[in-house]
Amino acid sequence: MKRQAMVSCAQPEAAESGIEILKAGGNAVDAAVATALAQTVVDPLMCGIAGFGTAAVYMPGKSTHEYFDFHSPAPLAAREDMWESLLEGETKDGFGFILKGAVNDIGPQSIAVPATLKGLFEMHAAHGRLPWSVVVEPAIRWASEGCIVRPGMYSFWIDKPLAGRVSNLARLHYCEEARRLYCNADGTPKTIGTPLVNQDMAGVLSQIAKEGIAPFYEGDLARRMIDHLQSLGGLLSMEDLKQCSVKRVKPLVGHYRDRTITTNQPPGGGAMLLEMLNILEQFDLGSMEHGSVEYLKLVSEAMKKATTDKDRYIGDPAFVDVPLDDLLSKERAALIAAEIRLGRRFEVVRVNPGAPVPKDTTHLSVVDADGNCVSLTHSLAMPSGVITPGLGFYYNGCMGVFDPRPGRAGSIQPGKSRFSSACPSIVFDRNGKPEIVLGAPGGTQIAMGVLHVLLNMIDHGMGMQEAISAPRFSSTSNSIDVCNRIPHFVTRELQAQGYEVGRNPYNYTIGWVHGVQITEDGLKGGADPGRDGVALGVTLG
Repeated sequence: MKRQAMVSCAQPEAAESGIEILKAGGNAVDAAVATALAQTVVDPLMCGIAGFGTAAVYMPGKSTHEYFDFHSPAPLAAREDMWESLLEGETKDGFGFILKGAVNDIGPQSIAVPATLKGLFEMHAAHGRLPWSVVVEPAIRWASEGCIVRPGMYSFWIDKPLAGRVSNLARLHYCEEARRLYCNADGTPKTIGTPLVNQDMAGVLSQIAKEGIAPFYEGDLARRMIDHLQSLGGLLSMEDLKQCSVKRVKPLVGHYRDRTITTNQPPGGGAMLLEMLNILEQFDLGSMEHGSVEYLKLVSEAMKKATTDKDRYIGDPAFVDVPLDDLLSKERAALIAAEIRLGRRFEVVRVNPGAPVPKDTTHLSVVDADGNCVSLTHSLAMPSGVITPGLGFYYNGCMGVFDPRPGRAGSIQPGKSRFSSACPSIVFDRNGKPEIVLGAPGGTQIAMGVLHVLLNMIDHGMGMQEAISAPRFSSTSNSIDVCNRIPHFVTRELQAQGYEVGRNPYNYTIGWVHGVQITEDGLKGGADPGRDGVALGVTLG
């Protein structure tokens, strides 16, 4: 009997790598790790081995359902008030702070502890089937033989700088290593179709394939990294790398209609997702016209309420007492829904709100022929712009999302991880069978993109690709932000009712969801049209 497997992600090269591993006898975890490592090569500003992430692993044959959380904690040298006097403002959507000198946004002090490589290694060690060296090989090949600049990559590189934020071009220009890899001689970014070869990263990955991750966290690679970063005034230390750990935790479980939704624990975005679903479950969305004025108003209020609760309550549970039982109670959701019915408009408070934070990060979803599922989101937050000479990879810029004001859920503390909207999720049907595996990149809009797709599939009966492709909107501020396929006659009516509306020029935006739907007729993949990605399937004997 023929059996199906599928990989969906935002980069064709990375999806190919996952399929190769599945065809070689690997399972979903092997394929996910290979795909993620390939992504760090072929989408170097979106993710990296010095980034962070969170991943769902469901393996029915092993009775396993767990999350690998590899967030990037603040360095041990960080202090809660170290940037308090530098605060100038907050991004409009609340996913980053604007400081004098942009010290949290670019450069050596923006770097938190690199965790992605350890997370992928430990996932593979726990559940992989093929040797580690085999799953690293596709990434080595992309680095040594080269990939090309894709349209999605290039458009991100040349994005106009946002108010108060460092431009992506500045990240490409920050150090000589980056300019050599990604820019032409005149400083312009390499254009669509240009080959990208990264022999330095191929060398690092080859060493890791042979020796494991010890060189990166305690050995010669670690020493090169720390010596370089500290010479620039960075906060990271050898002790930070040595203490880097991966948390294996149970899923956060919720229920929507007759489905069970499993997602990640704080400081991930799963609680936001479940809170919004709980509120919206109080309404008959399926009877409403999709994309109508009333539909936008209703869903936007749920988004705003979850955003204000996130800002106030959700942080690293090792440092913050997150009241999950209250936030996710159906009773509380019913009270919020009652307020919305009475016309309540929730307010999202920001400090000197500027433009939204850029849309970074990447995602992959994998289902193998044995029914194993992986949903993995990983990121650099925004690349710091720093590459250590001879190593070929960007460091994360995770410090940019920490709140520089002491005493808050998102405040800086040594060893603390900051909130991430990432919410890789798996949905189970009424019989307890996995039905939907999905997640997204997109900065603070990740949870909103995932929410839309779940509503589209569960309430409106759409298939995976249709649900992903449908027009999206978001409200993580006091504005309802829409993609350019939401009709103007809808937004004019919203404005006539006193709503602030922001129109994004892109047709496909507000999270970029990639997922796999498991049906009686087989696997159905979806790749977001706003990225270069694909959903690739393979039939195995």
